[in-house]
Amino acid sequence: MRKFNFSSGPSVLPEPVLRKAQVAVWDWDDTGIGILEHSHRGPEFTALCERAERLVREVGDVPDEYAILFLQGGASAQFHMVPMNFLAAGATADYCVTGTWGQKAIGEAKKLGQVHVACSSEASNFAAIPSADEVHWSSAPVYGHFTSNETIHGVQWAAPPPPPPGGAPLICDASSDLFSRPLEISRYGMVYAGAQKNLGPSGTVLALARKDLIERGSRALPTMLQYRTWASDHSLYNTPPTFGIYLVAEVLEWVRAEGGIAAMQARAVERASLVYDFLDQSRLFHGHARADSRSLMNITFRATTPALEAEFLAGADALGLANLKGHRSVGGMRASMYNAFPVAGARALVEYLDEFERAHR
Repeated sequence: MRKFNFSSGPSVLPEPVLRKAQVAVWDWDDTGIGILEHSHRGPEFTALCERAERLVREVGDVPDEYAILFLQGGASAQFHMVPMNFLAAGATADYCVTGTWGQKAIGEAKKLGQVHVACSSEASNFAAIPSADEVHWSSAPVYGHFTSNETIHGVQWAAPPPPPPGGAPLICDASSDLFSRPLEISRYGMVYAGAQKNLGPSGTVLALARKDLIERGSRALPTMLQYRTWASDHSLYNTPPTFGIYLVAEVLEWVRAEGGIAAMQARAVERASLVYDFLDQSRLFHGHARADSRSLMNITFRATTPALEAEFLAGADALGLANLKGHRSVGGMRASMYNAFPVAGARALVEYLDEFERAHR
């Protein structure tokens, strides 16, 4: 029996995609060769890459002036690739810091050039997203960067921060909410995401980058650290994560068949509302994030004592509610519910929360 997997990533994948992948590992599309074995230079895989790019554009409504890049190294590799490509000597990059991943991103940028903190919610232990009037860009940044959803603290920007001045591009780490809600891509110079939340398996990164921005990037970098390398070779400069790209394409086919990104957003709201509605009236549990900053992807919450949290987690695991333990920096519990997570799992969690609370009156 499959459990309800609340892992923050790698996370749950659509069951129809997993069933199809089982067959493809042995024999992909009746080619007589498994998807793990196909040459990335062969015509079959070339066609797969073209299909994956078409699906990204169609499902994500991504226009032609944006390059579709399948990268490696996780989203964390983008923390240094972004400033290496776009933060020239003497220039300043601006960062919004709303959680652990924003901290890591700015930490890498500081090693490579000048940075400015446009806003930070560290004083609240990252329990809230700054308002638009709390974002203070520097006078002439080369780009502004923010993390749209912080998995560890469970906060999410309801809308992007205001645009940086002077037409500077806005760059977004959308690792945990890309394609979970409509994306107005024209507001961004670049959006990137590790696949292991809403898009596919770990080991693959999807980046959407404006082609003119890519061309402005540094040419003094090693070849594999330049975005133009991946754009010009359609992500095939060297051997790509072939199985990851295959699964991203299949997941996007599933998203399209299920009603597209609008349907994913509706399910996210339904799942999260079930849990937040319970937490709001609970006497034993409380959420970490401020109400106006709550994530639809990652719900972080605590019980009144650490002993109750330990008991709750043990009982959850016994019921098949897996991977609910929160990150050590926040503690307590974290329910991560991405695109493929069933609404039934959210209901099962709320039922257990209610039973646990009634048993501890």
